[in-house]
Amino acid sequence: MENRRGFLKSAGAGIAATGLALQPAAQAAPLTEKEKLARIASNTWPIRFLFKSRMGFGGTSHSQEMKKKYGEITMLDFPQFTKDHFPGVTKMDLFSGLFGDVTDDSMYASVPLLVGSATRVTQEFDPSSASGKRWLDRMANQMARTGTSCQHISNNAPRDICVMEADKRKTGVAVAKKWLDGAKILGAKSMRVNSGGPRIAPSAVVTTDYPKADELAQYLTNCIESFKEMADYGSKVGVKVTLENHWGLTANPINIRIIVDEVGSPFCEASPDFCNWEHEYLMYNGLKALAPYAHTNVHAKYWNRWKDNNVARSVKIMKDAGYQGTFALEYEDGPWDGVEGAKYLYKEVLAAL
Repeated sequence: MENRRGFLKSAGAGIAATGLALQPAAQAAPLTEKEKLARIASNTWPIRFLFKSRMGFGGTSHSQEMKKKYGEITMLDFPQFTKDHFPGVTKMDLFSGLFGDVTDDSMYASVPLLVGSATRVTQEFDPSSASGKRWLDRMANQMARTGTSCQHISNNAPRDICVMEADKRKTGVAVAKKWLDGAKILGAKSMRVNSGGPRIAPSAVVTTDYPKADELAQYLTNCIESFKEMADYGSKVGVKVTLENHWGLTANPINIRIIVDEVGSPFCEASPDFCNWEHEYLMYNGLKALAPYAHTNVHAKYWNRWKDNNVARSVKIMKDAGYQGTFALEYEDGPWDGVEGAKYLYKEVLAAL
């Protein structure tokens, strides 16, 4: 112990003698108001009930109340809505289910969905259709006219990315590529793709030795292969693919880290959500695990599912990890309507930055 103290003392003296004595880390200059606003993105999800859509959001009494208060809009109206309701914000996070002109069947594709044991067909925007591409051009023109931009697309359209059936994975990746082409038209920086597969990730099973999760590992292998292909395509069009803590494999932040690490591309990263967690101990620990893997967009969420919903604490976790991307205002549920909730997040994130 005495020798160790002597070594540290002499080492410290040597550093001081060479003029390399440790100094406190320099504090970063506070962000200006304009710089703070550049780190915020509006979000279509909290106000989905205002939209004309084929998703069924508009058929509720809640939707009618909101439309009476704020008016009915389409995605083409959202750039101006952003400027009117979130002063100084110019970046946007757009939900895939709200794309397109709902009166034009030609820009939608029929997609079979398995719901329980029954299959139903839904209509989803097809960014590869001729009319879909024209609509994307109109949206790009609206953004240019209003001085707004698309930061991120929260996309639910690509499915089955990790499933065991190779043909389904291939179809899901093909859909993602079509959307990446569409995202390029809008100038999006990133696009979320869900892992697909089981809504609840499979657990380990008992063996004669230590438990094993071979089924989970196979889903991860499939997901990694799919994301490698999507990230490679994304690198060609300039749009990143991201994984959000959002059902299935990605409910566990470590699985997201595994996928991103194994893909090993700057065009594959995490896009954490502040509140999409399976239990309260993940609220901040899960976010800390994902923060170093996020660079472009996160969902700054308020959700009354959790009693402890400290937005400022979550923003600080991201800042401490060196995050330089945007905080999209994704209010989920609580004491306010979607617009009021997003405005609450607007104030909270601004104050935390």
